[in-house]
Amino acid sequence: MDVLVTGGAGFIGGHIAEAVAGRGHDVTVLDNFEPYYDLGIKEHNVEAAKTAAAEADASYDLIDGSITDGSLVDDLVADADVVYHQAAQAGVRTSVEQPQKVNAYNVDGTMNLLEAARHTDLERVVLASSSSVYGKPAYLPYDEEHPTNPVSPYGVSKLASEQYARVYNEVYGLPTVALRYFTVYGPRMRPNMAMTNFVSRCLHGEPPVIYGDGTQTRDFTYIDDIVRVNEQLLEDDSADGQICNVGSTDNIDIHTLAEVVRDEIDPSLELEFGEPREGDAEHTHADISKANAVLGYEPTVDIRQGVSKFIDWYRENREWYDPLVRSS
Repeated sequence: MDVLVTGGAGFIGGHIAEAVAGRGHDVTVLDNFEPYYDLGIKEHNVEAAKTAAAEADASYDLIDGSITDGSLVDDLVADADVVYHQAAQAGVRTSVEQPQKVNAYNVDGTMNLLEAARHTDLERVVLASSSSVYGKPAYLPYDEEHPTNPVSPYGVSKLASEQYARVYNEVYGLPTVALRYFTVYGPRMRPNMAMTNFVSRCLHGEPPVIYGDGTQTRDFTYIDDIVRVNEQLLEDDSADGQICNVGSTDNIDIHTLAEVVRDEIDPSLELEFGEPREGDAEHTHADISKANAVLGYEPTVDIRQGVSKFIDWYRENREWYDPLVRSS
């Protein structure tokens, strides 16, 4: 099977590309290597997927280009059987500062992909959406019927892209699935997230800094669970036309997360607090009953297991991953 992964040098896309190539499928990755964070991390994502492809006797092609290039997208989609659309301008705070840029990548880029796809006989387009579409909770946990009132341009862009995917299924019969991710973490994740900031500071003997009062809550979903449900959609058509939450086994407040990380590394450290970040949602918590009913999705890694696994990985890869080690 020929698989296209947009944003395939990024965190989630890189893991999907690695897993799919490891199953013997031929993978093409489209990524524009936006310098949103250290590109060395993307290079490690690429190398991991290349290695998996070589070991499985599959091909791996890397295309340095943008989802906003309509002609390029047309050519790549025409050769694919399944598309994992992970490309996006990430970051809530970035979207507050550069909303037009976020719209160009996340909405216009998605439209390029969907337009290309509807003129082919693709088996499926799997689109990465986000819990950011919900905004302020009317109730928790969020189910897919919850009102969608995003509080950042990023959330608006992801809502628009998933709704376009749904409409392309209804109007044109394009097999699409949108997965609403809830705070994905794990090896090779973006370094500017709460989890990585806590771990990095604690490993350097510095107290973790909590932005706000720490009562904000999150589902933290381990990357292995995200990859597994995406792999399933290579051949499973039961979710076509659907939007599904993909979250974790539990929910945790940021203050407790900082304590869990701190206690794992250096219990003597105090916690510090900073000003809240603009555009961040106060709470996210996924109701995953729909994904369970439709896809049999069951998350397997709880937050304390995941934190321990991530810290072990971080320690083993500090030389190239840790921003303070790289800059020294």
